[in-house]
Amino acid sequence: MSDRPFRLHDTLTGKVKELIPLEPRHLKFYSCGPTVYSYAHIGNFRSFLTADLVVRTAKAIGWDVTWVSNITDVGHLTMDDMADAGGEDKLEGALRSKEGERFHNVWELAEYYAAAYLEDWQRLNLTEPDIRPKATQHVREQILAAESLIKSGHAYETSSGVYFSVESRPDYGKLSGNTDRESLIRGARDVVTDETKRDPADFAIWKKDEKHLMQWFSPYGWGFPGWHIECSVMARAYLGDTLDLHSGGEDNIFPHHECEIAQSEALTGKPFANHWLHTRFLLVNGEKMSKSKGNFFTVRDLLSQGTHPLALRYALISGVYSKQLNFTLQTLEDAKRHVQRFEKALQLAESAQGDGPNVFGDSLDDLYDQALEAMLNDLNTAVALAKSIEGAKQITKESELNAASGEAAARFLDQINRLLGIVNSDYEAVAVKVEEAKPEPKADAAWVEAKIAERAAAKKAKDFALADAIRKEVTEAGVVLQDHPDGTTTWSVD
Repeated sequence: MSDRPFRLHDTLTGKVKELIPLEPRHLKFYSCGPTVYSYAHIGNFRSFLTADLVVRTAKAIGWDVTWVSNITDVGHLTMDDMADAGGEDKLEGALRSKEGERFHNVWELAEYYAAAYLEDWQRLNLTEPDIRPKATQHVREQILAAESLIKSGHAYETSSGVYFSVESRPDYGKLSGNTDRESLIRGARDVVTDETKRDPADFAIWKKDEKHLMQWFSPYGWGFPGWHIECSVMARAYLGDTLDLHSGGEDNIFPHHECEIAQSEALTGKPFANHWLHTRFLLVNGEKMSKSKGNFFTVRDLLSQGTHPLALRYALISGVYSKQLNFTLQTLEDAKRHVQRFEKALQLAESAQGDGPNVFGDSLDDLYDQALEAMLNDLNTAVALAKSIEGAKQITKESELNAASGEAAARFLDQINRLLGIVNSDYEAVAVKVEEAKPEPKADAAWVEAKIAERAAAKKAKDFALADAIRKEVTEAGVVLQDHPDGTTTWSVD
């Protein structure tokens, strides 16, 4: 069984290819975790579940796995769609929000949301990674990486920080396809705030900022690390210079993973990862999740409303990771019925007694093998789940089972659970804390545009206290205002 090929889509080559570890049958795997400034939403967990399924599938064919999944607790800025992100640190922004009022400092906020994330992880029955490093635990390594990159000519210091020189890596853009230098420069100029950079597309490794709420002393003064460098140093610290597999959501491809590759390969002179896996976005009722649209769900939102944790897990893996998944309440209701069927099948298996032949013959073993084969073929969860349900239906057709049949049913359900995690949980029940409901301003487009106009008028009248109050009101509604030289002309949902 261990010789069976495991095939996954590789973002770097654009092809589905066999995953071949550098050490035979030992997968060294790094997956990007969350930034802990709020509760993780179900879209985040779709990506985390992809990583979990990789690990489960690799173990099912007898591989050893060393899995590292990080927690980002500093350095991730709000305007993160450009390589050199702008805006404020997401954790600092969260502390200034209405929700942040209950925390005494940003460290407490990060600790709280990291703990909440781990609780939700267990509720959805994800495999526990071997290592969960935090960015704040590896600042020394990030400073040393900055020093090394400066010495090798791949980075340089300015009055505001240390920047990676994109020009020093001719293959920058090979993962995302963003190889057009002029386009990169034009895009970066829209958000660039440091005119001392050599190239607008260069991105920060270290930010000098004595006012930042989370800061460390470095050879470049007080400040904090950039978002991209953390994963480079943590992956290398625990998995070596070259990873077998690196995964994340499709929004990580650029800039985050592109920048990781540039930094890491400049540091080591070796390939950073031999295989790249990315999960497509989750839609809710056909649209991108948004607080203003009322279709934004966290794990605990749904579980506090009575959703079965395994039903939510089932719903989130019901579509293959390489395609967008449209999540609806009907999807969740269907998943609930399937999980109930597994529960009934498990009850029948556990209550089996008496003599008699195995009524299932080889059929359950064959169905598991087909489910495993589907997972080995680019994590085809749609087929694997269908085979799992087919097996559960065979079991529940019986009014009772004899001992031999019960043993076959129990073996099938255990194998499916180890492969897909949908029959029963590996963790003791983790209670869902129902937060006190808090009224939120209505953040539809008309309301936001009215607030933008009201704020502009206040600024024109030099009533900056009122302008700040309006910005705070809009921020608490989940909307980020973006100021430009000619005024606030755009807004985006956080």
